[in-house]
Amino acid sequence: MARDFYATLGVGRDAGTEEIQRAYRKLARENHPDVNKDPKAEERFKEVSEAYQVLSDPEQRRKYDRFGDDFRQVPDDWEQRVGAGTGAGQRGGRVRYSTSGSGFDGFEGFEGVDIEDLLGGFFAGRGRGGPVPGADQEAELELTVEEAYRGGRRHLNIGGAREYDVTIPPGVLDGQRIRLAGQGGRGAGNAAAGDLYLVVRIRPDRRYRLEGRDIHVELPVTPSEAALGATVPITTPGGEVKARVVPGSSSGRRLRLRGEGMPNPKGKPGDLYAEVKIMVPKRPGKRERELYEELAAVSDFDPRRT
Repeated sequence: MARDFYATLGVGRDAGTEEIQRAYRKLARENHPDVNKDPKAEERFKEVSEAYQVLSDPEQRRKYDRFGDDFRQVPDDWEQRVGAGTGAGQRGGRVRYSTSGSGFDGFEGFEGVDIEDLLGGFFAGRGRGGPVPGADQEAELELTVEEAYRGGRRHLNIGGAREYDVTIPPGVLDGQRIRLAGQGGRGAGNAAAGDLYLVVRIRPDRRYRLEGRDIHVELPVTPSEAALGATVPITTPGGEVKARVVPGSSSGRRLRLRGEGMPNPKGKPGDLYAEVKIMVPKRPGKRERELYEELAAVSDFDPRRT
């Protein structure tokens, strides 16, 4: 059956980028295999991920909207070919098509224009024996937050038969694609092979929450550290850093460490946000209890009143 990526994400065909992203995040959280133990959750997660990968890429989305399931076979310069083939009175025209599960049932081009010529013989291989470029293919590359932060080399085995050594750039983000040129489907009739795209999926982590390149963590502190101030360690994907907790910090206060978020090889790195969380001992020792009781007796601080 033909896939409907819009239905997979539960959005309309006119959905904007932010709506598509919100829908993906919600469904990805619900169906991630580490969170949802339903045997069917992993398959739903893959379907949602594929739909998001296509609809979040403007060029891929335009291809999909025009050509349906066959969009991966369409040459990258198809829009230029169509634009070059239209006359001055036809610039506002649209290519119309109908699709089925196995491909195109019918295709109407611009009036007086040979659509076969515009798309460089894309359909030539269907019954005419001409060369057909290999299809682009995708595979998921699951990484921990630490692996995505550091990057490096990975040896991958895909499908039990294909092996690759892949360079992962530091600071790679969820949904980002790594292209392996010429490693996709084989072409027919001496045509070039397609590309293989590795779609990065960052595994959910209870310690770190990612928002773009910013990393959010909880920072547990003692009551005395929060009240008097202290320099405390924070564990990050890149290692341990020190942060200054200012005196009088309450739970929920956020500390910002500039540049300590996800690296960015092409620009500014993200920031690290540490949220103060005051912790108390479950079973204070005898002396600790005495000191807490003494503090309670002399302090006039009432958090419910202030």
